[in-house]
Amino acid sequence: MRLKQIRFVLILTVALCCIPATRFYEIDLPLFRFLNGQNHVDPLSLHLSGEFVESNLGTAQEADGSVTVRMIAEQYLFIPHCILVPAGVPIRLRVTSADAVHSLSFSDTNYAVKVVPGSVSQARLQFPHAGEYKMSCREFCGAGHYAMRSRLVVVSRDQFPKLQAGERGSCAAR
Repeated sequence: MRLKQIRFVLILTVALCCIPATRFYEIDLPLFRFLNGQNHVDPLSLHLSGEFVESNLGTAQEADGSVTVRMIAEQYLFIPHCILVPAGVPIRLRVTSADAVHSLSFSDTNYAVKVVPGSVSQARLQFPHAGEYKMSCREFCGAGHYAMRSRLVVVSRDQFPKLQAGERGSCAAR
C-alpha cells in the first residue's frame, strides 16, 4: 500500500508543480500512463524488437477493415516520414518517442497527439475525404524542431492497396 501512496504523490507533484497552470488541461494520458507503467516501451531499444521495430512501422490493415498506424517520433523527424491511409476508415494511431516529448498535429483538423518517451500514445482518427495532411511537431524538442514535418496521405478506399497480414503500407509503396 505504501508504494501506491508514493506513486500517487509523485504523479500529483509532477502534475501540479512541473506543468504550467495555463497548460493543465493538456496533461496528456501518456504522462500518467508512463508514471503508472502502462504501455511502457524502452526508448533506447524500441527499434530493435517489439511493436516499434522498423519493419512494423507504417499502416497495417486489420481484419475488421480498420487500419493501425505505428510511428516513432524522434529529433527531428517522424518515422515513417509519410503515412498512407484510406478515406472513411477508422484509424488507430500508435506512436512513441525515442528521445523527447513531441506533439504530433495534423493540418486542417483538431487532431493532436502528445508523445512521451517510454510511453505509447494512442489516438482514434478518421479522415472522410481523400487529401494530404501535413503533420508537424507542436512541442519544442530542440534546435531542429522547426524542420520536424511529415505528411499523411488519404486516398479513396479503392486506391488503398490491399495489405496482407504482416505487410505494412506507406507512401513509398505508391
